[in-house]
Amino acid sequence: MSLITLTAPRSPAAEAFRSLRTNVILSALDQPLTTLLVTSPALETDARQKSLTLANLAVTMAQGGRKTILVDCDLHHPAQHEIFGVAHTPGLTGALAEENSTLPLVPTSVPELWLLPAGAPPPIPADLLGSRRMEALIVQLKTQADIVLFDAPPVIAVADAALLASKLDAVLFVITAGQTKRDHAQRAKDLLDKIRVRLIGSVLVNASVDNTKVY
Repeated sequence: MSLITLTAPRSPAAEAFRSLRTNVILSALDQPLTTLLVTSPALETDARQKSLTLANLAVTMAQGGRKTILVDCDLHHPAQHEIFGVAHTPGLTGALAEENSTLPLVPTSVPELWLLPAGAPPPIPADLLGSRRMEALIVQLKTQADIVLFDAPPVIAVADAALLASKLDAVLFVITAGQTKRDHAQRAKDLLDKIRVRLIGSVLVNASVDNTKVY
């Protein structure tokens, strides 16, 4: 999996991620946004598009001068440690298990960007993510960064994303062209609406580009 914002920073795809960064920042003009959950509606064929999208967003946030922490909360299918090429333990689950004030944040090759990998898989991820320990960890993370980004499993696949979303400032959906079903997207939105979660928008990925047309 490639971080296009690092391998081809002048490409149209990298510029699209910088535009996404701008839109996320602008969404905070009326309401504070220091924690953002990125998820997808359902378990798609290429579910890791969601994680790769978030990783590229995190890179652009850090490149823009914001101290950024990326937390891999997809404890079912963690991917951030693979994307950034780091060890996955002790990670998030290790931090929640230890009575330790020092978070096991992993520096990345990008200045101002730190990663908290998923860690060892727990028996029931939802119990861990919905715990008071998780709430305390979120508070701790906010004191150490300008923005904290959370990678979560698909909304209608498991309860994890909804549990996390209720503790964070906002949610961003990743929609995969040709894979995400319209009814899944609507169902996921309805689930988040029920718990009064702030959805700031959606990102469409894997869409074909026709350079012969101008709109």
